[in-house]
Amino acid sequence: MPHTLLAQPHQWQTAAQLHPALSATQQQWLFDQESLTRRLTQISHDCFSVTPLQEGWQTLRLDETNALGVPTNSQGWVREVFLRGNGEPWVFARSVAARSALEGSGLDLAQLGSRSLGELLFSDRAFQRGELEASHYPADWLPAEVRSDDLWARRSCFRRGKLAVLVAEVFLPAFWVAAGQS
Repeated sequence: MPHTLLAQPHQWQTAAQLHPALSATQQQWLFDQESLTRRLTQISHDCFSVTPLQEGWQTLRLDETNALGVPTNSQGWVREVFLRGNGEPWVFARSVAARSALEGSGLDLAQLGSRSLGELLFSDRAFQRGELEASHYPADWLPAEVRSDDLWARRSCFRRGKLAVLVAEVFLPAFWVAAGQS
């Protein structure tokens, strides 16, 4: 699904900038440095799965090129998936990497299939995770079946040498129910 480029980049904020706008549960999930895949696997009692929605080369959004430190309108590999708990979409995830950094990096995102990118990033100690940021994710950036206003999302950039992979995770309403905050 193509995304429109915005004239102004979407605004992401750190935990300090958002506090106290979030509940304790939201703060915990949005800014936890551990693997989201592992945490979702735990709360789903091992009923976790990944459903790929689309992936391929696209022009990256302005907020993404800024975060990756690449020129506006750069091409990148874009992967969008649902992270599911107990069969329900709990998280919409969008991961991007600039073509200029990805090619020749040895990382083939096209081969992930239904495996979690987080599993890969957290198992490779060479990747260093940058600061987590959060925001209400624009509804028109979401797949139609989960499109909604005011959904909380987080993102962070994983770096290994010149390669940077930006991962954004949008927490869907069914997730908050499962996490005990409806």
